[in-house]
Amino acid sequence: MKAVYVNGQGGLDNLEVRDIADPGQPGPGQIRVALHATSLNYHDLLVAKGGTPKQEPRLLMADGAGVVEAVGEGVEEFKVGDSVVSTFFPHWLDGLPSSSVGNFAGTPGDGIDGYATEFAVRAATDFTLAPEGWTHAEAATITTAGLTAWRALVGDGLLKAGDTVLTLGTGGVSIAALQIAKLFGATVIITSSSDEKLAKAKALGADHGINYKQNPNWADQVLELTGGKGVDHVVELSGPGTLAQSIKAVRVGGHISLIGVLTGRGGEVPTSLLMAKQARLQGLIVGTRRQQQEYVAALNQAKLRPVVDKSFTLEKLADAFRYQESAGHFGKIVVEW
Repeated sequence: MKAVYVNGQGGLDNLEVRDIADPGQPGPGQIRVALHATSLNYHDLLVAKGGTPKQEPRLLMADGAGVVEAVGEGVEEFKVGDSVVSTFFPHWLDGLPSSSVGNFAGTPGDGIDGYATEFAVRAATDFTLAPEGWTHAEAATITTAGLTAWRALVGDGLLKAGDTVLTLGTGGVSIAALQIAKLFGATVIITSSSDEKLAKAKALGADHGINYKQNPNWADQVLELTGGKGVDHVVELSGPGTLAQSIKAVRVGGHISLIGVLTGRGGEVPTSLLMAKQARLQGLIVGTRRQQQEYVAALNQAKLRPVVDKSFTLEKLADAFRYQESAGHFGKIVVEW
């Protein structure tokens, strides 16, 4: 079967399409999945480019969606023919984060082999059911981006009707956050450097769009839009380059979900303003299997569908990453086979 690896050196020119042995039949507690799709995330790009510590070649991609082909002894949650989607932390089933999820040692496509391949045999708990009626490509957007947005707003942020949400950019997490926020009856403000992307976001339900290139002090505009109060929730995807403005834009007692590091891994934090706002700054990386099951249950009720920008074949995974680097996408980039 085909699989895409990155060698120990890293780099998009060093991705290799290999023929590897079929994983065979599942053992006790395992399922065999015929994989058909993955979706791209910034974390996958870092691994592919050699930006995470690893020595040996790695089978790429944290997200994987497909069909159960066989179930091992003792597996009752799944049956042959079920559509399933992988989990980002297979060992984090529920509860609060612990040291075992303090790094990516157990994350597919990073610390362990991922899902850029045709078949996988893994523990049944490494997957959840996919939303009813979704394509495999759509389901693959859940593992990392969708669940991150769900945890940020619902799990940690306790989102409720009437809240105001600010989400930065128009990538996969931000668009999922927009859809979740509107599902809950929230007002959404979204930022982008592209008026065209802002128009697309408004067509999905965004109430306000701010072009941060035209409005470099965009927090002032957020305050103006909220009558000086600030927003209840900020989905902060850029990191140190935007965190100060996110703190300025949040209301007193509000919640900031610190998710992305697109502008760097370190920087100054206006601590006095954060204290004055008495805001909660919550760092997070994806979420638990239980939260993913709850997200899927909500999606089944809401009949939402993710926004897929462009699809590539498995052999063209490197090209998909190059397209991701261009930052021209709106929503998710997927790979299907």
